[in-house]
Formats: sequence, C-alpha cells, structure tokens
Amino acid sequence: MLQYQYIVLVKLTKKGDSMVTIKDIARLSKVSTATVSRILNNDPTLSVTEDTRNRVIEIVNELNYKPLRKKSSKVGNKQMDVYQIGLIMLNDETIDPYFQSIRHGIENTCHQYSFTITSTMMVGKSNITAESLSDLDGLIVIGDIDINDLTKIYNKNDHIVAVDYLPQGTNIDVVISDFEGATQQVVDHLFTLGHTDIAYLGGKGNVYELVENKTIKKEDTRKCTFEKIMKDKGLYNPAKVLEGDWGSTSGYMLTKQLMESEMLGSAIVVGSDPMAIGVLRALHEAGIKVPDDVSVFGFDDIEAAAFINPPLSTVRVHGNEMGKTAVKLLYDRLKGREIPIKAVLPAQLILRDSVGERKK
Repeated sequence: MLQYQYIVLVKLTKKGDSMVTIKDIARLSKVSTATVSRILNNDPTLSVTEDTRNRVIEIVNELNYKPLRKKSSKVGNKQMDVYQIGLIMLNDETIDPYFQSIRHGIENTCHQYSFTITSTMMVGKSNITAESLSDLDGLIVIGDIDINDLTKIYNKNDHIVAVDYLPQGTNIDVVISDFEGATQQVVDHLFTLGHTDIAYLGGKGNVYELVENKTIKKEDTRKCTFEKIMKDKGLYNPAKVLEGDWGSTSGYMLTKQLMESEMLGSAIVVGSDPMAIGVLRALHEAGIKVPDDVSVFGFDDIEAAAFINPPLSTVRVHGNEMGKTAVKLLYDRLKGREIPIKAVLPAQLILRDSVGERKK
C-alpha cells in the first residue's frame, strides 16, 4: 500500500471575540464559503489562484476574523469539551483507499467526542514547527513519521497516537494492523495449495522526518515476515523479493521484471491491492492465466478488488476501525490515562478467484 502519512492535530476551543463570519468574508471576496474555509485551513487539495488566496487573506486580516468556538457541547446527556482537529497529509490518498478509510474512521467518530476537523495540511507543503504545535492538546499521526523527531517540536509527548506505524521506545498510544500474522496466514494458505515457488512484491518502507525533512529506510513488516517464513522453510530466493512504490504502475513493472528474469514462480504475494492490479495487468498482457498459471494474493481489500478479473484474493485491513480506535485512545489520554496502549487490529483473509492450487 502507498505510504501516505497524516497527522491529526487536536486543540481545545475557546470562545471567539469576533462577530465576523466566514459568510461575510466569502461575500466580500466573491468566493464560496467552502473556498474561504479551505483557504483558512491551508487545504493543499484546493485549486485557486494566488490572487484569490491573497484577497481572502487580506479581508480576513482587515476584519480581524477569528473563528467562533464553543467551550463545551452536550453529547447525549453529557457535557463535553469541544476539540478542533486538523489533518496533515503527505501524499494523495486517493491513489490508495486504505489511508482514506483511516481518515474516514477518524471523521466518523469525531462527533462522538465533540471533535471537529478544522484544518488540512500536507507534509512538505505546510510548515510544521514547535510554534504551530504549541497550543495543541493532542496529535494523531497516520503513517511512517518519526515520532522521536516529532517529540522534539511537540511538548505534550504522551498526547500522541500513532496509526499504521509502530515506533520504538516511546510513551505513546499505537494503532496497527496485524500484518505479521496476516502475512503468515497468506503464505500458509499458499503452502496448503502446493505453492512453494513464491515471489513477493511490495513498496519500499520509509520513515519520514519532520525536522530534517528526510526519510529513513525501514523494512516493511509484510516483506520481513515473508522473508523469514521462506528462509525457515529453505525456500528463500532474494531475486524473488522486489520493491518499488505502492501503486499499480510499480506492480506492473516489477512483474515484468520477474518475467524477464524468469523468476515469476507459481504465486505472488503483493503488499497492496493497487500494486496487485498492476500485477494482474502485466500477467494478462503476457498471456499468463490467473490462477491457472500464477496465483496472486494482495493486501487491503479495496473496493475494486472484488470487481477486477479475476476477483482478487486479499487481506482485509480494517482501516475505518483503526481511525475510530485512534480517536478513542486520544480522548482517553486527554482525560488523564497515563499508561500507553498498543491496539493491534486483526486482519482477515478474503479468498477469491485469483488464488488456486498449484498445477502439477
């Protein structure tokens, strides 16, 4: 899967002192209220001219606009503090729906805890500094971002939840999927079908540093688990383990590479469904039948997996639940829990037509 990263920023709201509204700014700027909101929230996906952006900012400054915030809100029969949540993204999540599902889980759970998403920023385009984080009560970090690096510029170090990344030596909450157990299940299933000549295609693992704006090489859990299993069985061949990025084009090109080097084998484990779609395309073009000639097993269970030809066997990862769990853990921390929790969500094998018995 693509290694998209996000940080969700959370802070306690305070009552505003201005009667100016976004509607007023939109009227004077001659743009929609949604455009004003997205400009104020530094939404990197917004496409507007610099003149429009500058005009909105000038009017905001002239009117001394400040968002009206409530100090508390009634949820059910409980009076709860209201928190603002911002989203920081590293890449375009639309390429891989897995990370989109995590974000949706966060969004769909926020109202239960009086959390409101108010800003969207992109790593590499937005300036994440100690000053920008100083007033925040908590962070939810989605993806491979160096937590130790983050704690250098954020002083509430135990108010961080890491999602889809397991940092070492930190006092923070973590939400991950059981990729190790799922990979073991995938390979074991292929073994039961008679496959021993198995290749692995995945994306390169990188941990992103916020302070130095660099990346650190890391080994992906799926790849490491696959290699260990194959080595233990005496079946490991490094030429059958290839890495690129997590998209369909990479899956396509890596499969071509396997075929050109005659290392295709009878089954391929693929680290993400978008990659697996590229794998299937390359095999189809080469006249290689799936699963008669080669079985293909993916990861994620994106919506398209059930509708491609043949339908893709894959690992269902519960991204939506990961997002929901992250919000719950952060809320507990903000309410005083001191002991860090590591939540490991199970992954589920979804068997479809792209995997079959090895032909004799």
